[in-house]
Amino acid sequence: MDAATHSAMTIVNELVSAWNVHDATAFAAPFHDDADFTNVFGMKATGREAIDAFHAPVFVTMFRDSTLEAVQVDARELRPDVIAVDLRWAMHGAIDPLGNPWPTRRGLMNLVCTNQSGTWGIAVMHNLDLPDEGMAEAQAALQAEAG
Repeated sequence: MDAATHSAMTIVNELVSAWNVHDATAFAAPFHDDADFTNVFGMKATGREAIDAFHAPVFVTMFRDSTLEAVQVDARELRPDVIAVDLRWAMHGAIDPLGNPWPTRRGLMNLVCTNQSGTWGIAVMHNLDLPDEGMAEAQAALQAEAG
């Protein structure tokens, strides 16, 4: 495992571990002080403190019984101090913002991680829900037919 992948996996493991104990401060810890976070609804928080405050209420409501799983992690070193990370995830046990059970979710977190003064952290994260796998398979079939 190269250094970029190792750094990315460390960050991903910190995020998943913090999520699964519903600790907003620990979840925000891998973010740089001036990081940007955008959730699946397009809501944004800027700065580690704001990211912590953003997650605190949802960890005691919609996500209090949820578990997050890192399904696949792809990391690419763009420069020695910049890593792009795609984290495919699955979530179980959440409730939606209206209080209804939320079936198993699948999504993608795209992270830009940077090394600032010798410390790797998240500079930008965008999180999104993915449609069910059948939709992706249907598109792949269409592309294969066209190609």
